[in-house]
Amino acid sequence: MLLRLAYLAATNTCALLRLLPMSDRDKDIEILALRHQLLVLQRQVGKPTFTDTDRVVLAGLLHHLPREKLRHLLLLVRPDTILRWHRNLLKRRHAATCAPKHRGRPPTVRSIRALVLRLARENSSWRYRRIHGELAALGIKVAASTVWEILREHGIPPAPERQSTTWADFLRSQADGLLACDLFETRTLTGARLYVFAVIEHSSRRVRILGTTAHPSAEWIVQLGRNLLMDLQDAGSRAKFLIRDRDSKFTTAFDALLADAGLKVVTSGIQIPRMNSLMERWIQTCRRELLNRTLIWNQSHLLHALREFESFYNWHRPHRALKQAAPLRPLPEPINTPAQIRHPEVHRRDRLGGTLHEYQHAA
Repeated sequence: MLLRLAYLAATNTCALLRLLPMSDRDKDIEILALRHQLLVLQRQVGKPTFTDTDRVVLAGLLHHLPREKLRHLLLLVRPDTILRWHRNLLKRRHAATCAPKHRGRPPTVRSIRALVLRLARENSSWRYRRIHGELAALGIKVAASTVWEILREHGIPPAPERQSTTWADFLRSQADGLLACDLFETRTLTGARLYVFAVIEHSSRRVRILGTTAHPSAEWIVQLGRNLLMDLQDAGSRAKFLIRDRDSKFTTAFDALLADAGLKVVTSGIQIPRMNSLMERWIQTCRRELLNRTLIWNQSHLLHALREFESFYNWHRPHRALKQAAPLRPLPEPINTPAQIRHPEVHRRDRLGGTLHEYQHAA
């Protein structure tokens, strides 16, 4: 805009110099010709458009004329519009010279904003006044209203609304002390029905497949419970609770056995599978990745396939909840060598005849 304004100023100056040697008669004739051209344009153009540069030039040329003379001029716009353009031009000039350099309080430092959000996320019962007090104890000077504004901008509700604990949040906070078990059935190639009993740890996602049978009984469940307790003792488990459903095969003898070992049994609600969500999700994974892709011949074949899947699940399969690590194997160190990044040598290991694939770097 500034470059165009300078160009128009130069051209208008040259036009003014051209008008100096002209006589009054020639100027009057030229004015009448220009007025007639404006009449023709007004008949053909509904509403002409003006750029900011055009407004500045017209306002600068005509602001010295009185309002009475402006009303008699033949213009594409109304005289009041010309005067309004001139007032806006003066306001912009005044605002550019007198406006303060800094308006309002300075913005909050990004690290302080992140700390406020962290305190609100880790302490659901803290109100914004409590968060403000914790910041003051850390030597961070910030207004309480600023803390409230940060929480509001990021959509964090007030403390009473954040205190409500969902079942998923409860399981996540108590994961180190939780086990979950369940029975599920599968079919062999001949149509026989087999039952599988499995246990999963909430914290590590480790799965233990305790056994399979065609005729599950209370005594069989109790014996698998003894095997589970011995395995947990050898592994040094710190589990305190075991989640199970209300299947009649889980008798009081099974609950008493676990209670003697310090495990409290928690039964899930009727038709509420989300109360045992991790176990239900693992059963779905087992069906999708193994049982739905394998023809089971008999009980021994099923137990062999499940043992292979248990080893694959615990030692190789990545989990999003564990940041893509396996339950019993941490993530390896990232590759930093450019040659390995460009040309990685990855070998595949097949399990169960190619039903399961494991990939690893060549030695």
